[in-house]
Amino acid sequence: METSAIARRASASSDLTFSHGARDRLTGHDLGRFAGSTLFDRLGRVVCGVGKLPRKELYEAWEVARRVRRWCRGGRVVDACGGHGLLAHAMLLLDDSSPEALIVDPKVPRSATALHDAMISEWPRLQGRVRYVPSDIREFPLMSTDVLVSSHACGALTDVVLDAAASARATVAVLPCCHDLGRSDPGALAGWLDGAMSIDVVRATRLEAKGYRVRTQTIPSNITPKNRLLIGAPAREPNAIQFGEGRSIRSMTMYSRGS
Repeated sequence: METSAIARRASASSDLTFSHGARDRLTGHDLGRFAGSTLFDRLGRVVCGVGKLPRKELYEAWEVARRVRRWCRGGRVVDACGGHGLLAHAMLLLDDSSPEALIVDPKVPRSATALHDAMISEWPRLQGRVRYVPSDIREFPLMSTDVLVSSHACGALTDVVLDAAASARATVAVLPCCHDLGRSDPGALAGWLDGAMSIDVVRATRLEAKGYRVRTQTIPSNITPKNRLLIGAPAREPNAIQFGEGRSIRSMTMYSRGS
């Protein structure tokens, strides 16, 4: 589509509400919203061309990936419960030093192939570096040099991802959702904090107790109200996240805005 046509379409729709957290699919009608030359705009145009992904998935994957990549460089990317694998692709785009990305999910969506083919067409350097693995993360052999990510692993699945990472001493980043008070531990703070917050505090402190350096951030709440991002890497490991000397989760500002 010509640039002028894209611009006209963007202008015609500029007065309409466009929620980043909506589950509506991005299609060719939305191309005008991604008319720029930035990496995100290019990614947005690819997703629009596929026409199968909710706009929420695009914004969520992008915001998670760029925050994680600020602290976690290199390593094999493992996207647990990754669905279409948009997060895994974005992780490679933001840091080309990772050799490959694997999307580990027991049930890969049919439209995942369409997304992957479109990504390869736009970025040929991704050819042969992204694979879908139909498996449960509990059964997948992780390595200590992996960067394990998971965006919205529902309920106790987030705990499964964290436990899998800790067992392998791998770097990990999770964006929890659908907190289940019956299956996840809310800890002793449940009387002061709401249940979901209590569960995430326990997750962060438990990860630190296992010898991890921990960082807590958020993505914009207009994408999802479940926007707390927990990032951790084994202390004293070559791929450990550097947060500054002597700082621990107890001395950090919990859940501060991250960009």
